[in-house]
Order: sequence, then structure tokens, then C-alpha cells
Amino acid sequence: MNIVWAALIVVAVAAVAVAAMLLVRRRAPEGSYFADGDRASGVFGVLATGFSVLLGFIVFLAFESYDQSRVGAEQEALVLFQQVETAQSFPRAAGRDLTAELVCYGRYVINVEWPRAEAGDLGDRINPWGADLFRTLQTVEPRTPAQQSAYDKWLDQTSDREAARIDRIHGAVGVIPTPLWIVLAFISIVIFVYMLFFADSAEGVYTQALLMGAVVSVIVGMLLLIRFLDSPFHAGVGGVRPVAMERTMRITDEALRATGVDVAPPCDERGERVS
Repeated sequence: MNIVWAALIVVAVAAVAVAAMLLVRRRAPEGSYFADGDRASGVFGVLATGFSVLLGFIVFLAFESYDQSRVGAEQEALVLFQQVETAQSFPRAAGRDLTAELVCYGRYVINVEWPRAEAGDLGDRINPWGADLFRTLQTVEPRTPAQQSAYDKWLDQTSDREAARIDRIHGAVGVIPTPLWIVLAFISIVIFVYMLFFADSAEGVYTQALLMGAVVSVIVGMLLLIRFLDSPFHAGVGGVRPVAMERTMRITDEALRATGVDVAPPCDERGERVS
């Protein structure tokens, strides 16, 4: 979520709420609509406490999903580079093909999967280069102890990479169910309406504006925070970006040049297959 838009949303909603409060204040009796202000404040405390507990739970749930996507992206990039190193221990032809397909895998993650995740339509689509890596591995026949060790290590790294990918795309669809959003919206409206009954013609305009504006700003800010954490893939501030995979691609290119390994990836710069 763009931080500028988020700030504008908070300001706009708070302005509408303050305007509603000042409008109700015009006809409000002195001391508010409540005859017993202490009792009304106690009820409001119950509402606010229940809402804050629910918010805390949801923020924790959303942050767990956000962090899982971030860590998964970093782990996937790390394992990919490790597999590039492992591929060099295979027979030359197979190692070259596996290395080239790993490069295409990384490019596909950056240029195809990431935009789809940001658009929310990644779904259950697989990375096609993962299937190519599997098919190429079937042609490998390890003959030496070093090749057999590399083969076993490759299988473990493949499992780690696939698990990391699942963690990365876990947050693309969001983890906050619709009923929770409905409940949050309902409670927010209840608190807003309840606050209107605190309108007091004896209070100053600025005091009443601050009373409503502070409460609404905090509520809207928290809801936007949950929305941000529930949709980690975006180009705005704090969004999960393919930084780790981009770094891995740069390091891989440098490492291959430094070691004299010449590969011809069967894909373009976006990771799309070329004929």
C-alpha cells in the first residue's frame, strides 16, 4: 500500500468523522447525550478493550504471514545459489543444463511470479523451470562418490527450495478471512456511532474534533496496517520485494564468470522460454 494514499485515507475518514461529530454537537445537550458520563465511559472502555484485543490478535496473525513470505523469499534465493554450486559437481553436460535452468528459475521468479503476486493472481501456478530441473535431474547418473554426494545434496536442496517457495507465496492470497473483516468493520461503525453520543454543546469545537478525530484516526490506521500486512506483495513502502533473488542472480552471474563456467540459459531476461 502506498504510504501517501494511506495517509490521505486516514485524513479523509477522520475529517468526515469530525464533521459528523460537529454536526451532531449543534443540537447536543450540555454534558452529552448520556445522563451518566461515567457509566457511558465504562461501556466505551469495554468496547475499546474488546476491539483492541481482536486487533492485536489479527495484527499478530497478519504479521506472521507477512514475515513468512519475506523469510521464504530470502530462503528460496539462498537455496537457489547453493544449488548452482552443487550443480558444478555433476557431469559437465548435466551440470551446465541444471545451472542454466536455475538461472531461468530465478529470472522467472523476479519478472513473472512477483508481478502476478502483486496483482493477486499467482494462484496455484507452478514455476515451469522447476519441472525442467526435475526432468534434467532424471538424466543424471552419478558415477563417482562426489557425484553421488552432490546428487543426494541436490535432492535435499530441492525440497528446501520448494518449501521456501510455498512460504513465499503463502501471503499472496492473504490470511485474514472475510468474516474477520466484516466483524472489524461492524465494531468500527459501532464505536463511531457510540462516539457521536459524546457530542457536547458545552465543550469547545476543537476539543470535540480532537475527541472524534483521535479515535477514528487510530482505528483507520490499524485497519490499514492489517491490510498492509495481509497483502505483503506491493511496490509501496515496506512491501516484500524480490531483492534477495535479484542479489542471487547478480552473484550467480559473477561467480559463473569468475570460475569460467559458460552457460546459455534457454530463456530470455524475463525468464520466459525461448525456442
